[in-house]
Amino acid sequence: MPRAIAGPEIERLIQLLARLPGLGPRSARRAALHLIRKREGLMDPLSRAMADALEKIVECRVCGNIDVCDPCTVCSDPNREKSLLVVVADVGDLWALERAGVLNARYHVLGGVLSPLDGIGPEELNLSTLVERVSQEAIREVILALGATVDGQTTAHYVTDLLRELPVKVTRLAQGVPVGGELDYLDEGTLSAAIRARTQM
Repeated sequence: MPRAIAGPEIERLIQLLARLPGLGPRSARRAALHLIRKREGLMDPLSRAMADALEKIVECRVCGNIDVCDPCTVCSDPNREKSLLVVVADVGDLWALERAGVLNARYHVLGGVLSPLDGIGPEELNLSTLVERVSQEAIREVILALGATVDGQTTAHYVTDLLRELPVKVTRLAQGVPVGGELDYLDEGTLSAAIRARTQM
């Protein structure tokens, strides 16, 4: 059993950092050491920012985005194209598309993708609210901006079937998104190309 290298407070910090995506035990130790060395300039402002985020961040009741207001900044923007709705798996994908700056649309966050192996079925996703929005709002096109993974494509086909009876065009991202790729890891140019070359489902 490895011996503790520091006090319990530092060990706890390392263990919590190790839970973050992309950080293993070694990376977490390096990050913790960096934060400790830069306590005043980095750790203190970071802890205050995290406390503020914990207190103020909410989930948008309209689209599922996270923001400090509800409805969120995107849903509240009167200059957004109201007839265009982009469906994404999670908030990271929404942010990636916004960074690319190629759409002036509104969004709908599913909260994941269908994944039987992980126990994620239709009931776990924001699908009923999607159908409700498309039925009640003046939406002419739904863009399925889902990853090119097996689960992403399965979800895209499922959503297409759900919307089949509604008077709306359903399209999906085309070229530029590699098979097995996740939207949050793609650059803005690749996302732009995929949006421009979307195809009908």
